[in-house]
Amino acid sequence: MTVLLIAGSPTSPSRSSALLEAVGQRLEGRGARIDRIAVRELPAQPLLHADWSHPAVERVIAQVAEARVVVIATPVYKAAYSGILKVLLDLLPQDGLKGKTVLPLATGGSPHHMLALDYALRPVLQALAARQILPGIYATDSQVTLTPEGAYQVHTDLARRLDDAAEALATEGLKLAPRQGFEAVPFSQVRCSV
Repeated sequence: MTVLLIAGSPTSPSRSSALLEAVGQRLEGRGARIDRIAVRELPAQPLLHADWSHPAVERVIAQVAEARVVVIATPVYKAAYSGILKVLLDLLPQDGLKGKTVLPLATGGSPHHMLALDYALRPVLQALAARQILPGIYATDSQVTLTPEGAYQVHTDLARRLDDAAEALATEGLKLAPRQGFEAVPFSQVRCSV
């Protein structure tokens, strides 16, 4: 049960990577093995020159091939997904996502670019033969905020959407049994008021 998280942001840390990690944590909690690719950490020259024989490119293609579920996160720039994600997706074989369940995630400065998931990224994922593309999750900057400690915090309404998406990935993509009842809450997080 391998889940591959692909971070398509050129910066780190980033809001889109925060969404990606939030989904990854939820799936790890369900027992899934998580692999990660941060496109910005791959060597630029073999990516831009489509050097399929380069070890880093071969490794990425193998990771995608071995994954059962793929979660892709990207910032939206000028109504499209990031250029570095485009370069990576262009390297995948024509059927590179065949048989896989894919969850697209995106972040942007305003709600005006939310359709970039459906009009820019989804057609590429379909062209790569993804078996199932779940409804994407788009978040604005106000829904993923920077804490004073330098980490990103996902707001409650967005967290619920991520919970639902992770559950769909677990049951539909990984074929895990649906969750029953409530999730365990550590005692340290229990709050009481009198």
